[in-house]
Amino acid sequence: MSTMPDKITIADPKAAVAEWFKRLDKNCAAVDYDSTRPIFADDVVSFGTRADIVSGLAPLQQNQWEGIWPNIKDFKVNLDTIHAGGDQNMAWGVATWTSTGFNEDGTSFFRPGRATTILERRDGAWVSVHTHFSLNPGTPPRTYGPK
Repeated sequence: MSTMPDKITIADPKAAVAEWFKRLDKNCAAVDYDSTRPIFADDVVSFGTRADIVSGLAPLQQNQWEGIWPNIKDFKVNLDTIHAGGDQNMAWGVATWTSTGFNEDGTSFFRPGRATTILERRDGAWVSVHTHFSLNPGTPPRTYGPK
């Protein structure tokens, strides 16, 4: 079986979760939707800092990623904070993250949060079937992007 380099095929579920967060970290910071899509299931169900519950990868990108990623800077998953578990078919992980958000007038603010993912192994590759991203309490809920 050949594997595509954009798929996560690590056998160990905890290592797969760590790799998933590492890729999300890089892709979100780069506002690279195309490289992010392969680590998500087409039927993913998610909610986040902007989107209510969305079902499907395209609605997740439209209702969450596209409204946040271009409007923040310095996104970074704190890879040392990952907690993970699972078995050969399903894995879970949680981590904290930080970014810089922007008020309507363009001034910046510290924008910390936390994330949960559930990965499922499909056709030999790990994909996220659920994510939940939330802001730490007290963090401004909107980011407007740098001026």
